[in-house]
Amino acid sequence: MIYNILGKTGLKVSKLCFGSLTLGPLQANLSVEEAGDLIALASEKGINFIDTADLYGNYPHIKEGLKRSKKDWVIASKSYDYDKQGMKASIEKARKEMDRDVIDIFMLHETESEHTIRGHWEAVEYLLEEKIKGKIKAVGVSTHRIEGVEGACKYREVEVIHPIFNYKGLGIEDGDAVQMEKALKSASSVGKGIFAMKPLGGGNLISSRIRAFDYIKRKTYIHSVAIGMQSAEELEYNCSMIIGENIPESISKATADRTRHLHIDSWCNGCKSCVDVCGQNALNIIAGKAVVNKRKCILCGYCSASCPQFCIKVV
Repeated sequence: MIYNILGKTGLKVSKLCFGSLTLGPLQANLSVEEAGDLIALASEKGINFIDTADLYGNYPHIKEGLKRSKKDWVIASKSYDYDKQGMKASIEKARKEMDRDVIDIFMLHETESEHTIRGHWEAVEYLLEEKIKGKIKAVGVSTHRIEGVEGACKYREVEVIHPIFNYKGLGIEDGDAVQMEKALKSASSVGKGIFAMKPLGGGNLISSRIRAFDYIKRKTYIHSVAIGMQSAEELEYNCSMIIGENIPESISKATADRTRHLHIDSWCNGCKSCVDVCGQNALNIIAGKAVVNKRKCILCGYCSASCPQFCIKVV
């Protein structure tokens, strides 16, 4: 495995970050035991960095994986909380449910711009207090927007940026890949740690995944890449791609057709909750039911978490 230092944080992370969204109830809904086995296998292959979030509902899965792993992990989590009390509850939940004294990186989830950071400053201040106490090691933001990256650069307190980035620019809400790259290079030049998300566009770039991997690997200012994995075959394929090893034909075939899609059950009542949370504008209400635009959907699963009828899932 390849390792890099994440900006100025001092954290040594594997180039491949285990994106854990796929493990939990928003996507594959693996059992705690199945997820634990997969995380432990990732550790054996040299991965030491895992990304999660309060929203994902998979802390018990990660706890099991940490327990089964022989090596220590760097853990990044995030929440939408904007005040001290909410952020305090989120950090303590993460520490308790993953049985972890320290959460290495804690981030504001889906930051839109410098205004989001400023508007959530009470939460940022609490993160900084927890950093002084040693409960977290670095403060960061995740974002789907170029403005989010540029905004993070205006705050020295923000040490880590977790942006969406792929060669087609899928999921970037306010521009394209060229513009995002310019912002990320600027962020890297001032010492921000950068670990990208969705290099395969939420699975939409599976058919061109060799090109997608080659593109992201060439970006030396990106210290790590978070990719969702839900099987041993996907883990094997992604590790091999990141480090440049030959991939057995059986592994290549086993992962080539694992494209995913957003499934909306028939009992959807068109309440519009999913539409309101979709930053990609991929959902609309037509004839009283939610309908997805597959060209826009990046399969983040956040709509699933918002659905009061539990009728949306990534399959």
